[in-house]
Amino acid sequence: MNSIIVERKLSTNQTLQIVQGDITIEEVDAIVNAANEDLQHGGGVAWAISKKGGNAIQKESDDWIRKHGRVSHALPAWTSGGLLKARYVIHAVGPVWGDGDEDKKLSDAVTGSLRVADKLKCKSISMPAISTGIFGFPKDRAAEIIFKSIEDYFSQNQNSGTEQVRIVLFDDASVDIFVKVWNSKYGS
Repeated sequence: MNSIIVERKLSTNQTLQIVQGDITIEEVDAIVNAANEDLQHGGGVAWAISKKGGNAIQKESDDWIRKHGRVSHALPAWTSGGLLKARYVIHAVGPVWGDGDEDKKLSDAVTGSLRVADKLKCKSISMPAISTGIFGFPKDRAAEIIFKSIEDYFSQNQNSGTEQVRIVLFDDASVDIFVKVWNSKYGS
């Protein structure tokens, strides 16, 4: 079972949470997959989502690539949730650490995910710590960018229908770092 570690109401009225647990069991309208630009879900969070969500997710991802081409940082793809509790999976391409302009690319991936959630009329969305696993993005820096990108998106999109954003972290080390950044930004 997933546990809410910290929660706050943003000035724009959305609820932002840090949750420890498994993103594949989230009961939200959409979960975000930390994807690669070819939507081949062979490792990390992508593998876990595809495995638990069933064959439909990879099939729909392959169809997306055939129709639209590779996925960019700013324009995530989306598929059904397959067998997941979430209705949709938003496939956000985060940056690989060392490729250049990583901060902007991560911000674009978060903002793009929220834009897709609004397009799909999602009230709730859960996202992982995009790019902090096999892509090597430093967790503390990612936390700062993710929090800021979420706040900026909602302040610039006052009519957003999204009411809840959950940052779902699997391991204790990620939770500790994200909570530390949270406390320095919002207070404990």
